[in-house]
Amino acid sequence: MADTSASQPLLLPRLATLLRLMFMARAFLAVCLLVSSLRAQTSPAESALQSPPGARVIKLTPSPGQFTEPSIAVNPSNPRQLVGAFQNTAVAYSRDAGQTWNLAEGAAPPDYKVSGDVSVVYDNQGHTFLCYIAFDKLGTVNYWAHNATRNGIFVRRSLDGGQTWEKDAVAVIAHPSDPGIPFEDKPYIVADATHSKYAGNLYIGWTEFSLEKTIMLFSRSTDSGKTWSKPIEISTHEGLPRDDNGAVEGFTGAVSADGTLYVAWCDITGVVLAISKDGGRTFSRSRTILKTGPSYFDPTSVGRGNGFPQIAVNPRNGQLFVTWADYTNGDIDVFSSTSKDRGQHWSPAVRVNNDPLHNGQDQFFQWMSADPVDGSENVIFCDRRADPGNRSYYMTLARSTDGGQTFKNYAWSTQPSDPKDIFMGDYMGIAAYGGKVYGIWARTATPEEQSAASKTAEPAKAMPEEKSGREEKSPQPQKPKQEESGNDEVPAKKALFVEVGVADFSP
Repeated sequence: MADTSASQPLLLPRLATLLRLMFMARAFLAVCLLVSSLRAQTSPAESALQSPPGARVIKLTPSPGQFTEPSIAVNPSNPRQLVGAFQNTAVAYSRDAGQTWNLAEGAAPPDYKVSGDVSVVYDNQGHTFLCYIAFDKLGTVNYWAHNATRNGIFVRRSLDGGQTWEKDAVAVIAHPSDPGIPFEDKPYIVADATHSKYAGNLYIGWTEFSLEKTIMLFSRSTDSGKTWSKPIEISTHEGLPRDDNGAVEGFTGAVSADGTLYVAWCDITGVVLAISKDGGRTFSRSRTILKTGPSYFDPTSVGRGNGFPQIAVNPRNGQLFVTWADYTNGDIDVFSSTSKDRGQHWSPAVRVNNDPLHNGQDQFFQWMSADPVDGSENVIFCDRRADPGNRSYYMTLARSTDGGQTFKNYAWSTQPSDPKDIFMGDYMGIAAYGGKVYGIWARTATPEEQSAASKTAEPAKAMPEEKSGREEKSPQPQKPKQEESGNDEVPAKKALFVEVGVADFSP
């Protein structure tokens, strides 16, 4: 028998090493399983998004054209009544909670060549108001006041919920074609539909571009839109005179149950807030409430993008919501912040889109609405998470029922949009009431839809600057005629439909 006493001391260290390796392997496997489990629990966005309950998509425009920058509103006096508007001041209405839609008559402005930047609202009497800009010819691209022609901001009124519109528009502000005139841009209309002492008031804010600066102007109506007050400046700090670099822009507003008016916009520092407690007669000094990334950016294959904020209020408890978009994470994301003390302090930003962080896919052109009945915060945005190439987008609905702390994302639109080679506008739209949520958006026509439309009508034309428009008196949304823009004009390779999405979260 061989003597093994000499080899036993050598086996002990080898056995200990083997045991350590086995333990490390088991520990590594356990960590991998744990990470995999946590990843499955915290990354639901990596799987396909579900549709919201009661999801339905309705096409508003029977044929494609240059239909962008849509807006939608619900009548608080009759929530089955809705109105939607879009470039170029075309209007559609619904009387059955968005299930069917008809095109309205008499909404198009007859006396200007181009119109756009539409917004719609219902007041506390169920009257409908359409706000828009109108002009004949733009000045220099992004430097809109340079060589500007006659332009202004106008309001049209409908007394039957959006079906028919009064013949004459009311000018909030207007300029003739004189040298050195400013350009009035990006208005947004707000109504006090509460039971406050200012109920029925209408409010409009907008950006005025001059050669030297931009400022935020404001006007109000206390007689159901028949007359408007002399505009006042509500921006404490002026902005730069270029649309793509440091302008004050993107006015929105919300009214709380006691009639307090909260208005927000963006400047070079971030999101700005001003407050009126006397029905829009006077305002607090505007101040930066949220420091964000730049509000102007160029998403891939989109002519322009922006992170203009929206503000809304939960009338049940007075909580304020603000949403915006920026690229502080490398790609463009949508964010939300809230205030529970009437705008004095704001929560840290919450990321609204729930796709993986830093994945190189953009979410942009968000819009937000707070449901006055259930208090939910609802956000719509263009979403590129389904396209590894970060080009085509779908419309996503994000909804928060815990005061803006978390958001669940839903797939809303049914077809992708490819925004390359067409002007997409600056925003989409959303409205909510009683658990029912309504989104409105522009979708690019498929090649088959584009081909079918080209066989029956002249192809739509696109202007290379911010606004596109038409000169016609028909209430039907038609493809706009080419207008002089002061720049070379480029034929559009694509056209757009306007669609409405319906979701039903009601009990």
